Amino acid sequence: MISLAGRDILHSWRKFVFTGAGLGLLIGVTLTMAGVYRGMVDDARVLLTNSRADLWVVQKDTQGPYAESSSLRDDLVRSVLGMPGVARAANVTYLTMQVRRESTDVRAMVVGVEPGQPGEPGYLIAGRHMTRNHYEAVADVKTRFRVGDRIRIRRHEYSVVGLTQRMVSSGGDPMVFIPLADAQEAQFLKDNDAIVNDRARTAANPALNRPGVPGLLEAIQASQSSNHNVNAVLVQVRPGFGLDQVAEPIRRWKHLQVFTRAQMEDILVVKLIANSAKQIGMFLVILAIVSAAIVAFIIYTMTLGKLREIAVLKLIGTRSSTIASMILQQALGLGLIGFVVGKVAATVWAPIFPKYVLLETGDAVTGFFAVMVICAFASTLAIRVALRVDPAAAIG
Repeated sequence: MISLAGRDILHSWRKFVFTGAGLGLLIGVTLTMAGVYRGMVDDARVLLTNSRADLWVVQKDTQGPYAESSSLRDDLVRSVLGMPGVARAANVTYLTMQVRRESTDVRAMVVGVEPGQPGEPGYLIAGRHMTRNHYEAVADVKTRFRVGDRIRIRRHEYSVVGLTQRMVSSGGDPMVFIPLADAQEAQFLKDNDAIVNDRARTAANPALNRPGVPGLLEAIQASQSSNHNVNAVLVQVRPGFGLDQVAEPIRRWKHLQVFTRAQMEDILVVKLIANSAKQIGMFLVILAIVSAAIVAFIIYTMTLGKLREIAVLKLIGTRSSTIASMILQQALGLGLIGFVVGKVAATVWAPIFPKYVLLETGDAVTGFFAVMVICAFASTLAIRVALRVDPAAAIG
């Protein structure tokens, strides 16, 4: 039985191998699509891990700072620090934007952090951490920045003093860390022309520029030119305290929204990338259908090409199960070659993708069995044709 299938494959091995290779490229795309989804989930989890926070304190009735916009006053961090069970708390801002280096732009998430506090990158692979309060930056290597590069964020230039790795947003954009005060200015302050126009509007407003009230206009204009907002407060909990035990008093007494690590992961994985997951799932279904159609067509064509030989086998008394097994083995062999080619191809081209592609062993095992099942199902059409062959056709 094995020799029948083997001999038939050897008879037209070039066609068989090239067909398997073409199927393998399709399987490689399928494995890559699954890896893209796994990479998106891993990016979301890495974002939470890199923040080194146990709790995220954000604006009330929002799911910020990653899934929705959140704005808090930066002096809230002092009151959060005074809550029971809070070991450390730090302000942080997040802003996805184009960071310019010379004549090129890089899409990145600019993170405003306080040195030595939660939110700062936990490790560096080159350079040093930020030591000045202004105009220094630490970048992820995915930005392709180097230590000593000068980059432009909004109106100011920053010197890259350190490089880190695997610091990305939930969307896979590399992170650039800058001092909190600079990030507040970059995110919330307006450009110079807008500031001039706002000052003119303020001066023209009689309620804000009243005669006999010296200093009122200057105070209002000064408040418009300064910013004290952040996106979130990252909290680390003292040992011995439960997360909910610390979060509930902050929600109740500070009128803020507080998320634990599990809740924030649910927001990022289940809600934020839900549509992307559905879209990738649709692609996987379509690719599976296309793969089945290709295998069915190839095996059917190969079977039609040897109907006379099958008739001879029937004439000499070969059982139908033997003929069916021969066709099934050919289909499974085609799937095996395709899977090997696809796995190798996906492994080779995955690092080239701009987004992180995570190829897990479990997905590969599942994919292998799925390919075998699809090939077995696709061979049924050819088996039905072979079993209907009249033995008299061998001498017709």
